[in-house]
Amino acid sequence: MLFGTQRVNGAGHLEIGGCDTVKLVEEFGTPLYVLDEQQIRENCRRYLSALKSYYKGESQVVYAGKALLTMGVCRIIEQEGLWLDVSSGGELYTALKADFPPQRILMHGNNKSLEELSLALESGVGRIVVDNLYELELLDKLCREKGQTARILIRVTPGIDPHTHRFIEAGQVDTKFGLNIKNGDAMEGIRRALAMEGIQFLGVHCHIGSQLLRIGPLLKAARVMVEFLREVKESLGIELKELDLGGGLGIRYLPSHNPPTIEEFVRRLGSTLEKSLKENGLSRPFLFLEPGRSIVGEAGITLYRVGAIKEVTFNKNGKPFKKIYAMIDGGMSDNPRPLLYNAKYHAVVANKAGLKGEIHYTIAGKHCETDVLIWDVLLPPLEPGDILAVQSTGAYTYSMASNYNRLPRPAAVLVREGRAELFVKRESYEDLVRADIIPPHLSK
Repeated sequence: MLFGTQRVNGAGHLEIGGCDTVKLVEEFGTPLYVLDEQQIRENCRRYLSALKSYYKGESQVVYAGKALLTMGVCRIIEQEGLWLDVSSGGELYTALKADFPPQRILMHGNNKSLEELSLALESGVGRIVVDNLYELELLDKLCREKGQTARILIRVTPGIDPHTHRFIEAGQVDTKFGLNIKNGDAMEGIRRALAMEGIQFLGVHCHIGSQLLRIGPLLKAARVMVEFLREVKESLGIELKELDLGGGLGIRYLPSHNPPTIEEFVRRLGSTLEKSLKENGLSRPFLFLEPGRSIVGEAGITLYRVGAIKEVTFNKNGKPFKKIYAMIDGGMSDNPRPLLYNAKYHAVVANKAGLKGEIHYTIAGKHCETDVLIWDVLLPPLEPGDILAVQSTGAYTYSMASNYNRLPRPAAVLVREGRAELFVKRESYEDLVRADIIPPHLSK
């Protein structure tokens, strides 16, 4: 299971972006996030091309920054002509420091602070996606005080079960996100927004969940949203100019995963929208899509060094059973998804990539938890010092990383055409204590 520019080179090593992963480890150490720049750019272009081909109205692809956001990633997204969605003041600040055009930024968040809303207004973001009535009132008051007008979308919940892990569902009836369509909250939010002098209300947004391997729930959400646009027109006499359907397209974490391609996803979504808009007598709104994982996920790998290897024997259901643990020099601090969502991953031995798997291993991290990254993976015989490459780690690994057990966060490199460049420095032990303060009464 190799993606993008990955291949097994003449030395039998895994190669990505024209770079031998063994040499990457020698130069940059482990754990190491590696991103395939060419694949990221190609995915951006595929989304833009597909949206232009399969939706007849105006449209824009908005990269969901929560998947992976650094100043370098912002620059790639800008160069490829995408907009950017940010979900916090920190993500917005990162984009602004990278000189990302603020008019191409959508500001998300279900509990934006006064400071975050102020930064969004002062920087001139293109849209603020309002999540709730409290935020709507707060934003209107802030705009009137500053003599500004906020261009907004209102996030609504279409009441769709996305059939994904419950921790990454976002569009069902019982959710912290958005205003509910079915109970009338969404319509009430629109009524209030239209009456506010500090608000320019443009349209509605929804996002039903993440890592969706089937298109059906997304298509159903699109139909519900179009029906809601018709209800708004009938009730309030206005036809909304903009519709944001969020993201959520899944990727291949395991060989058994078979998500829709970007083209298939956009084609079926575009077809559903066109048909539903016609049936409901509506003109085409400006359409936003917000992919994140499906742009960067398969473009990333994480490289680890194998350390201790331990064989455990025990009885299971009255029969002898054996498990072999291979320990790596990272784990839940650089990738918490297996513990949070029971996420599954696949791996290859980077320095033995040309060899067939013979032994089932459990890949365990070095933290003070039952820190297992992969419960069962078939690999060539492992030895201490081997390099393990975990696939599809471009999304929600670096962005969710922590310093648990005071492990420094890994470095990240961007690879393309045989060139490898740092885009995140490896943290040092000094970085770990930089914000620590010993209170005066504890001084020696």
